[in-house]
Amino acid sequence: MTQPPPPPPNQPPQGGGFGSPQPQPQPQPQDQPPGAPPAFGAPQPPGAPPAFGAPQPPGGGYGYPGPPQGPPQPGYGYPQPPQPNPYGPPGYGYPQPTVPLHPQAGQPGQAAGGGRKFNAQVAIIVAAVVAIALIIGGGVWYSKSSGEGGTDDTASSSGGTGDGKGGAESSSKGTEKVPADPNSKVLFQVPQPEVDKDDSVVVTGSWLTDKVYAKTGVAEIVGYDRDKGTELWTIPLPGPVCEATRHTTADGRTAVVFQPRMPAKNSSEGCSQVAAIDLNAGKKLWTETATSGDQPISFDNVTVSASTVAVGSTSGGAAFDIDSGKALWTPKPADTCYDAGYGGGAKLVAVRKCGQYEARELHIQTIDPKSGKVISEYKMAKGIEYASVVSTDPLVVAADVGDSAGDGSGISDFFSVDNKTGKLRARISAPGDSYAAECDGISRVEDCTGLAVGNDRLYVPTEERDGSGEFGRTNSVVVFDLASGKLTGQRADAGDGYTITPLRMDGGNVIAYKSGPYDKGGQIVSIDGGSFEQVKLMENPGTDAVRDVESGKEPGYGEVLYSQGRLYMSEVYASGSGSGGDEYLAIAFGVSG
Repeated sequence: MTQPPPPPPNQPPQGGGFGSPQPQPQPQPQDQPPGAPPAFGAPQPPGAPPAFGAPQPPGGGYGYPGPPQGPPQPGYGYPQPPQPNPYGPPGYGYPQPTVPLHPQAGQPGQAAGGGRKFNAQVAIIVAAVVAIALIIGGGVWYSKSSGEGGTDDTASSSGGTGDGKGGAESSSKGTEKVPADPNSKVLFQVPQPEVDKDDSVVVTGSWLTDKVYAKTGVAEIVGYDRDKGTELWTIPLPGPVCEATRHTTADGRTAVVFQPRMPAKNSSEGCSQVAAIDLNAGKKLWTETATSGDQPISFDNVTVSASTVAVGSTSGGAAFDIDSGKALWTPKPADTCYDAGYGGGAKLVAVRKCGQYEARELHIQTIDPKSGKVISEYKMAKGIEYASVVSTDPLVVAADVGDSAGDGSGISDFFSVDNKTGKLRARISAPGDSYAAECDGISRVEDCTGLAVGNDRLYVPTEERDGSGEFGRTNSVVVFDLASGKLTGQRADAGDGYTITPLRMDGGNVIAYKSGPYDKGGQIVSIDGGSFEQVKLMENPGTDAVRDVESGKEPGYGEVLYSQGRLYMSEVYASGSGSGGDEYLAIAFGVSG
């Protein structure tokens, strides 16, 4: 899997693998089914050069673009202040505690406002208190899928979840229309917001509804006309957005986590404010917080499922009603396990951590979004420190077992789990030198990029390999069956000089982005879920001016949204004039007809 760019300011990597802590190598679980065979095509050797003409990634965080290279000062918009964590030293990207306040998470909860309920099998483990230096974390992801309770017209670094409906032989067709002429034109560009010289600010979050394209700016969220780019509304915030969910409800509501004020230069405020946003109306519905003892919790991630906004952290998880902001559950001081984060969309899934560092046990729990009651639970083998929710329905989890991926991707294996019973369906081996997907399960448990789930299958890109044409490099999308864990034999090739990345599902089809050689614009293609034949939906202009803007916002570096002949690509950092960043925050493309 592709090595991520270097971390943004204020995020020095720790020794060992990028994006991971330094526990001793952990044994492979003994009770799991064997993995699948390697991917088609030769894997890309470590350190291999990028495809000819491909953009060079700027320095950035785990799996997404960072601030421009050079010596910029650490920008505001980066979480986090110290948080209580009695469970052992967190890894890279976690807020590191100095003095613990209260143990967090895990005991069976009471009604709304108490700790979240969970089943009686959760072990009660005495936690260790560790004091460790502060590391500031920041990041992004996002994708588009659909499911009950809402849609996923949201930001995507290149990956995401599908609707998960239907079996492997699903004949469900997509809604994306094939245009008579796929050649696109630039609809509009959004200039970068003003940022101090040599500074950078996190601007993660973009969404698309049938009424508006919305994008996070510096301490604000702005809604734009989908075709003209004119500003329809602005929601000012007291501080920068730290985290945003890719999920929206059916009527266009979503959620963000932001800082309570604009921090002073070279400092950071806690990401303690949770807000629900009505994207269609351009309104902030409410703002809430949760506390650990007498201190506000700084949250690492946020998601939406049905009418619930759920947020997680090393201090535990909380949830709020998206209509009223009423607390549905919050951490309890006596808890000895904690909800590190949640996956949303069609269902709500908690990644619950128990045990001490290097002896961790992760519980993957499908929970009722209203009460927090556990519906089913899968316990991962002890010693797996982090896990990411790839999809909630069907339930797919990714983890780097024993730090064996070796490339900072956060994925060595995928786990297909039955939502109803909590039983493992299949374990899928995904060696980092063969596959190009990435997950940041360290703090953002729903931050997986470069893959899609649907038709009870997992769609993953291979690493680049030598092509047969003059441009040299290419890759493919391959398919795993989630029931058996085996490759289906289907493969969609990018073509010489192109690399292909799944964005999301469209019914039974896969929507993917293809990055071209230096003289070609990017493409959007639809891959038929049955025949696996590709149909071109869009091809962008190949001029130098357009390519310069598009290349820095491609999957893996920026946020990508596509729907009905409209493509929106945006940055996740806004940079000052001295940082060498792109002068545009977002660019939109469209086809006629």
